[in-house]
Order: sequence, then structure tokens, then C-alpha cells
Amino acid sequence: MPEIQALAFDVFGTVVDWRRSVAREAEALLAPKGVALDWGAFADGWRAKYVPAMARVSSGARPFVALDVLHRENLVDLLAEHRIGGLTEAEIDALNLAWHRLDPWPDVLAGMARLKRRFILASLSNGNVRLMVDVARRAGLLWDAILGAEVARAYKPTPEAYDAAARLLMLDPSECLMVAAHPSDLAAAAARGLRTAYVHRPLERGPHREATRPAPGTFDYAVDSFPELADALGA
Repeated sequence: MPEIQALAFDVFGTVVDWRRSVAREAEALLAPKGVALDWGAFADGWRAKYVPAMARVSSGARPFVALDVLHRENLVDLLAEHRIGGLTEAEIDALNLAWHRLDPWPDVLAGMARLKRRFILASLSNGNVRLMVDVARRAGLLWDAILGAEVARAYKPTPEAYDAAARLLMLDPSECLMVAAHPSDLAAAAARGLRTAYVHRPLERGPHREATRPAPGTFDYAVDSFPELADALGA
């Protein structure tokens, strides 16, 4: 196999803790208005609308739109389901930007610093470019390139999302390592010739909902943290 030249990272759940971050932001905006909810469940409900919304784009049922647009539409639906009214358009916009203010997992920055010394680091997320820029600036993420859905005009797991990343980096897919906490994402990347690294994120969906680890050998690498990935790659 050719030597790995670039690492392409899923972001939501792999690099950043979306659930606790979104729950925090929702509580900060809505609790002062008298709304009392299980904020983690609110974040889960918002996230649950993510895949079906992208699937409508991937199926051709609607033209490509940025994830910020889908997130806002989903938020409006979620607020209606919880019978939360009285928010201004500006307040809904502000809450939608919760996805721009996500905290990295504790191991991420140290691991990325080591990996960056040896590899190109690129985001390969369904998040749009401005969303990824804002998350990176706030969290200090060390991207060399922001790739993914808006650049490819295709949402993962459609093939073009992965093909475009390798093509834009001028690399063979086998020279790219997809890093993700989600086996389905890694399987789709592997089908396009990328190599794969599974990172276990047991708290992504909150306590008592730990993800099932894939069987040994399912992916090229399987680790519990970014520093462990750096060790495995000799970085």
C-alpha cells in the first residue's frame, strides 16, 4: 500500500462533542425564557433530523443546500414539536449557530498537533465551510484544508464526498486515511479506496448509550484517542 499522506476527519462526534455543546447552547438561550427541558434530549432530537434531511438532498429530492440551512429548518420543526414559541427570527438564527460553537474532545488538540507534523490534516464533514471555519477558530483545530460536503456538493456517505477529498488533495484515495467515530462513514470511505481509522467516542450520544466497538480488523486502525492514533501512525 502507498504511504499515507493525508488524514481526513469526520468532525461531529469524532473531533467535537456536539451533544453537550448543543445542549449547553440551547439551555443558555431558552431557559431564561422559561423553557424547561431535558437539554441533552433536545440536542438528540435535533441531531435525529440530520440524516433524513441530508438524504433528501442526496436522493435528488431537493437541490444541494448547506448544512446550516438544514439545521435551521430542523430546528424550526423541533421547536414546534416542543411547543416552544415566541422566538424572533434572530433568536432562532442565534440558536442555530450553536453548531458553530462546539467543544473538542479533551484529547483532540494534543493529538492533532502531533499528527500535523507528519500528515496533511483536512476536515471531511457534512458541515458547510463557514461552520467548519467557526468551529476550528473557536476550538483551535489545526486543519490544513476544509473539505467535505459543501466543497464536493455532496453529503456523506455519497461517493463524491470522499472522491473529491482525494482529488482536491491530488492524492490517490489509498494515500488518504479517513478518521471517524462512525463505522458507516468509514465503510463508505473504504468503498472509495480510502484507508480507515476508527476512534471510539463512548460519550458522543450521552451516558448509558455507548457505541458498540466494531470487531477487530474491521478497519485499518482502531484507537481510543487522537494521541493513540498518532502513536499508531508513528507521528
